[in-house]
Amino acid sequence: MLLTLTTTHQPATDLGYLLHKNPARLQSVEITGGQAHVFYPEATAERCTAALLLDLDPIGLVRGRGGAPGEGFALEQYVNDRPYVASSFLSVALSKAFGTAMNGTCKDRPALPAEALPLAVTVAVVSAPGPDWPRRLFEPLGYEVETTAYPLDPTQPAWGDSPYYTLHLRHDGLRLRDVLTHLYVLLPVLDNDKHYYVDQNEAEKLLHRGGDWLPRHPERGFITRRYLRYRALYVNPALARLLETDELPDDTSPPGPLSKKEGEPNASSMTGAPSFLERGSGGEVPLGGEVPTEGDQRLSLHDQRLQQVAHEIYQLAPKRVLDLGCGEGKLLRLLLRQPKIEYILGMDVSHQALARAAQRLHLAEMPPRQRARLDLIQGSLLYKDDRLAGFDAAALVEVIEHLDPSRLAALEAVVFGHARPAHVFVTTPNADYNQLYESLSAGTFRHADHRFEWSRAEFAAWATAVAARYGYQVRLVGLGEEVEGVGAPSQLAVFGLS
Repeated sequence: MLLTLTTTHQPATDLGYLLHKNPARLQSVEITGGQAHVFYPEATAERCTAALLLDLDPIGLVRGRGGAPGEGFALEQYVNDRPYVASSFLSVALSKAFGTAMNGTCKDRPALPAEALPLAVTVAVVSAPGPDWPRRLFEPLGYEVETTAYPLDPTQPAWGDSPYYTLHLRHDGLRLRDVLTHLYVLLPVLDNDKHYYVDQNEAEKLLHRGGDWLPRHPERGFITRRYLRYRALYVNPALARLLETDELPDDTSPPGPLSKKEGEPNASSMTGAPSFLERGSGGEVPLGGEVPTEGDQRLSLHDQRLQQVAHEIYQLAPKRVLDLGCGEGKLLRLLLRQPKIEYILGMDVSHQALARAAQRLHLAEMPPRQRARLDLIQGSLLYKDDRLAGFDAAALVEVIEHLDPSRLAALEAVVFGHARPAHVFVTTPNADYNQLYESLSAGTFRHADHRFEWSRAEFAAWATAVAARYGYQVRLVGLGEEVEGVGAPSQLAVFGLS
């Protein structure tokens, strides 16, 4: 079983410092059932590849285990795919060989683990429940995914392909520790087996290794169940804890004077007319009224952003609207209730998020006229897409902070240069406000997937520069209740063509 990691980061031999493995010599570690060997097929300043070769002894794997009588065939313990397929054995090998790198530590170059590197990964071979599953697990994390299938028998094409694939992953900019962690969790999920007993420690391991990205992964349920081998005793609490962390401080009422006071009613028990976020699809939409403020405890900060953007769009009375990074369709639902909008296009990189949006919007049950107003497409904001041209307005609600700063120029060219809608609405957290969150230590972000969070001055500088480059005017708006000295919890830039 072979896994390779390749980078063209300059100098590429920094990979050796990150992995704590000298490119000049072979290094080996013992694992259950065999050995893992680390070596470098290439190591130059321009390109460096580290290889992890897992050498398992099929006899050693089963020695002393004694199978149950009557189960399988006589040599089943000895004739299997374990020595050749990426599995929990490989996860253990990754942890033992690259544990320091996985933890983000580099004694010789302390700043290096935080750098986003161009990385390519090849794993030969993975087993998977279907040809689309490697893509469904890795694409939401930003990877380009390719698989090469193996036929059941090359001499019998009609038999079709086996469940085995060579997996190729590519990412233009990601921390090495993140790549190793993704592989550590997801490879045994694809394999759907563990060579050791699954207990509470394994659940804690999943929460530790997946805590930064698993709560927002569209397949978190699938991943959790297979990683914990369907043991409900551990699966259900783990999923509950993942869901608890899905909404971090950025999506809740902040502490201090804006927090719900003790004894105050919950949103569901408050009297008075509900906001249009809470109404059914047949309700009136009071979009011409005042947008609720941060002090209105019926709405989370996330919903208030959506309210504000929907209100801004309503005032423009556009006919064609884009929701870029539409997720599970909350803003789409609000836009559908604006009768003057003739067509809405929602786009997201995750096809699972799009599937949930279609389900939550009851797309299949919509009346024909309403259904004709909405389309959902999968796509990336980093590549020119002709489907995005010809719109009056586009919304990017809490999208830009999930991109590496080096990739913002590509997004700007796609949205403001190529698609060029008449109006663009961009929201992002206000980093000045973070000091009011007791749960955030200095320098940390509101969500683990955020690549940056800008102060008001930084956001203003970016928005002004984008407007100047692409011929827009820009207006900046605070979202939520203003606090003296730090501003509002979120910020909105409203771009309009000059």
